[in-house]
Amino acid sequence: MTYCPFHVHGEQRNSRWLITCDHASNVVPPFVAGGSLGLSDEDMNRHIAFDPGAAGLACNLTDALQATAILSNFSRLVIDPNRGEDDPTLLMRLYDGTIIPANAHADAADLQQRLEKCYRPYHDALAHLAARRTDTVIVSIHSYTRQLNGRAPRPWHVGVLYAADTRLAAPLLARLRAQPDLCVGENEPYGGHLPGDAIDRHAEATGRPSVLIELRNDLIVDDDAQVRWATRLAPVLESALRDANL
Repeated sequence: MTYCPFHVHGEQRNSRWLITCDHASNVVPPFVAGGSLGLSDEDMNRHIAFDPGAAGLACNLTDALQATAILSNFSRLVIDPNRGEDDPTLLMRLYDGTIIPANAHADAADLQQRLEKCYRPYHDALAHLAARRTDTVIVSIHSYTRQLNGRAPRPWHVGVLYAADTRLAAPLLARLRAQPDLCVGENEPYGGHLPGDAIDRHAEATGRPSVLIELRNDLIVDDDAQVRWATRLAPVLESALRDANL
């Protein structure tokens, strides 16, 4: 079977919503170190290798919005599509205390191969989908671990991340904060902007409205939870878009 570095869900739909999932997969393509980064199955199923639950959430949210989604088909440890090409964390050698054996001695040729076979095709496909309409709105779906090694637990259920453009983020934050059972992070658990990251490249640089949503991964561990969160988020996003008058 021919390897493809991305998957498109709902490609034939004509919605202005475009859902992206940069860290959807923990796949290591066969041309990368023979298909193994030298980590245990346990490590490859942790947050260091991908965003657990994010792919299912993204696809269910896409269906709820009758939208289109693009999902990566390679581990963030192979190469991180949510980093600029000149970012030093593009190819991680150590993550959350874990050494990545196959990356420890990766050289410029290894990086170039991963750029050409994984990173750039994903971004080219994302750019193509985003350009199908002039009014595209990008929602990037991620998940995060409740607690990093040696760190305090993180309290937020959901985080809304943004950079300079707050047109969608501000009303989305207001809508989520109006729900009393949620602890909502604003640019938490991470800051909302890295130069050259996926939102910077496909939204900030092009003027498209966008937002990045982080769900705590213990809240979306199975299909039922992913459906519940997608069902909850879809009308909130639609209301926020109306509030923004975009």
